[in-house]
Amino acid sequence: MSGLSWAEAIVVGGLQGVAELFPVSSLGHSVLLPAVIGGTWAQDLDVGAPESPYLAFVVGLHVATAVALIIYFRRDWVRILGGLLTSIGRREVRTPDQRLAWLLVVATIPVGVTGLALEHLFRTVFSRPVPAAAFLVLNGVVLILAERLAARARVPAEGPAESTADGSADVAADHRIARLPVGRAVLVGAAQVAALLPGISRSGSAMTAGLGLGLSRADAARFSFLLATPVILAAGVLKLGDLAGPLGDGIRPQILVGSLVSGIGAYLSVRFLTRYFEHRSLRPFGVYCIVAGLGCLVWFAVR
Repeated sequence: MSGLSWAEAIVVGGLQGVAELFPVSSLGHSVLLPAVIGGTWAQDLDVGAPESPYLAFVVGLHVATAVALIIYFRRDWVRILGGLLTSIGRREVRTPDQRLAWLLVVATIPVGVTGLALEHLFRTVFSRPVPAAAFLVLNGVVLILAERLAARARVPAEGPAESTADGSADVAADHRIARLPVGRAVLVGAAQVAALLPGISRSGSAMTAGLGLGLSRADAARFSFLLATPVILAAGVLKLGDLAGPLGDGIRPQILVGSLVSGIGAYLSVRFLTRYFEHRSLRPFGVYCIVAGLGCLVWFAVR
């Protein structure tokens, strides 16, 4: 890699911030965009290379995305972490916040363990343009099928009206999510493992599983965003050494700028999506993934 241009840093940073939370696969787009543009972009932004400096850049973007999620859900995380601490201190799991905290912990274990064991293998084997495009098409098909199944099951767009002590709709949503049986919560968390494949969306997989297990779209989206926060943050923090090492040499200013753009994009995205899924479906994202994936496959075949 000869370097990372400012244009590449800004464009890919914005793309990461948006695509990480929209159900369209940030990893898939990180692979496909450089391949479609070609030239120095394809050379500079090769996420499949074993020791690619592009990975150091992606690490910064992941940390920025996680920080944006923490900022947006800051009041909720204070409440949830408070529930976890009181649960440990009192050796009890009685309140909705305590139960939700433990659901998030156990639901994160499958993707955490699998990511540590297989992330490098999946990235180097599958992070190529053609497989990424094919998986993006598959992601779109799954999103559309999930919507059809939810419609047949008459899953509501949002949870039933419910009041809480502080009158917060977010607290009410968390109380509904906290009622999930542990096994079902683990299944939603485990669905994120599919996102190790470029083109398969982390949020889309979790939302699809949530819909299949009876959550409303709004609650499934909220649960997927809460689940994504520790996963994305851990993925970035575990590789922060790459930024300080040789892989980050010469591109740290671009990493900072790209991370800032990514964080802003992620914050605006989660703010939009939490409202969007109160009344709207996954179908438009499914159509986009199918069209974009097939378009990329045709482009790679004729170029």
